[in-house]
Formats: sequence, structure tokens, C-alpha cells
Amino acid sequence: MSLRLAILCPGQGGQHAGMFDLPCTDPATAAALQQWLPEAAPGLPLEQVLADDALLFSNRLAQPLIVAATAAAWSALQPSLPAPALVAGYSIGELTAYHVAGAISAPQAIRLAASRAQLMDACLQAAAPQVLCAVSGMAARTLNAMLAPRNLYLAIETDADSCIVGGLARDLALAASEIERLGGKIRQLPVTVASHTPLMDGAVEPFLQQLRPQFSADPQVPVLSGLSGQAVSKKEQAITVLSRQLAQTIRWSDCMDACAEQGVTAALELGPGAALSRMLQARHPQIACRSISEFRSLRGVAGWLQRL
Repeated sequence: MSLRLAILCPGQGGQHAGMFDLPCTDPATAAALQQWLPEAAPGLPLEQVLADDALLFSNRLAQPLIVAATAAAWSALQPSLPAPALVAGYSIGELTAYHVAGAISAPQAIRLAASRAQLMDACLQAAAPQVLCAVSGMAARTLNAMLAPRNLYLAIETDADSCIVGGLARDLALAASEIERLGGKIRQLPVTVASHTPLMDGAVEPFLQQLRPQFSADPQVPVLSGLSGQAVSKKEQAITVLSRQLAQTIRWSDCMDACAEQGVTAALELGPGAALSRMLQARHPQIACRSISEFRSLRGVAGWLQRL
């Protein structure tokens, strides 16, 4: 069976102090990062950010740094990898996916990630903190009906009985006991904005206006829309879905199913983290899934794919 590769680009949550180490073993990528990082963490030494979780997981730095790390992994690996059949990205990773697909440059993606974070942060109110949490062990339909009367929303659907919920922290505190009574388990995530919920409505139109001048080319590889799992191949579509996904539910389960439906035989997550490859492996065991975080060298990544 011939190899049909999907590239997976992660969202927030998996960032860590060593997330640039493997890509930087490639000298050309290490040099490029010196140019990219001032855009991702302006005025702050990278070493300081990576050593301080309060900075590393702050929305304003997390989004551009994750894009930078994922773009660096792609820069270092692309010459030794087969051309991907499609690309998928989770949350902010969907923006990185369009870089991998050749529609925007790495510096453009990093700048857009920084702007995206700023626009989302502008939707916050000090008196009403926002939160994201993972909920498992409860049917999404049941959970959604329970959330509807509150300022809580399904932000990301990952499986029939697992999802990410976003909304106001005070409402989650009131709903938590009911979720647990119905058999659900809750785990708060290190994210301070309720991404992919109506609380981000104010960021949608400004981000669309920022995207338009940056997309001068169609993606060279289909990118799966997080809103539907459908393949996007035109820049106009890309601009629309990237702006709308700020305030609408991400259907990551549909993206995983689309990988299987389109005949993907292997999936490589560019990191940081390995959450996407693990979810895809669990849902579609016939697809060989790995993250670069599982390898000690760039050569090891390429070697794994060559052996499939």
C-alpha cells in the first residue's frame, strides 16, 4: 500500500521548555528561528519565556510561539518527507496548517497568530474570567443541552463522549457538580480565553480583515476545515473558516474521520505535544500515527515514514 501522509498541527496545551530543541538541530531552521522569534515574543528573550509557565501558557505568547515551533518542525523536516496528501490543524494549529500547505509564509503565520491572540484577549472582561475545560464520560448531546441555559458552550468536539467546553468561569463552577452527577469528568485547561465560543464574536470580523491581505495564494495541499472536516483548497475559503472558527465549535472528530475517509495511511504531528496523533490513533487504529516529540532526531522521523 502506498503511503498517504497527513500532517497534523497542534493547538495550545502541549508547549514546553524544549519544544524548539529538535527543529534547531537543523542549522537552516535554527537560523530562520532567529528571524521569526522576535515576532512571536517581542521584547522577551526566548529562554525567559520557556522557563516561565506563566509566560509560556499566556494566550498572547502561546499562540505565536506554538505556530513558530510547528513551522520550525516543518522547516526542518520538509526536505526529507514525502509530500503530504492533506494537512489538519487543531485550533491555532489550523492557521499553521495553511503555512504547511504553502498558502502563507512562516513569518506571516506567526504575525497572524500574535494578532489573533490580541483580538481574542480584547474579548476578555476582568470581572468575568473565561475558561476552557475538557469534559469526558458524557454524551456531547446531553452535555450541550445542559450547557445551553448557561454562558457555556461546546468549543471542540473530539469524540462522542469527550469534548472541550468554554465559557465564563463562574458558570462552569455552578455547572461542574451537575456534570459530575451525570457521570462526566472535568479537567481545566491552561487556556484563559473561551476559544471557539460566541464569547469570541468580537474578534471574528477584525481577524478576517487581517487575514485578507496575507493570503495571496491558494493552499498547495488541501487543508481540513476545523468547522466541518471538509477539505479547503481556495484562499477565500481559508480566510472565511479561519475567522469563523474563533467563535464557532471545532469538529475535530470530523477532521479525524476525514483523514480516514481520504485514505490517509500515516499521520505525523509536528508538535509541540502528541495529543492529536494519540486521538487519531485511538479513533482510527489503521492509521500509523506519531508525533515528532516521540523521536530523538530528525533522521528518526524520516526513517519511520520510510519504513511504512
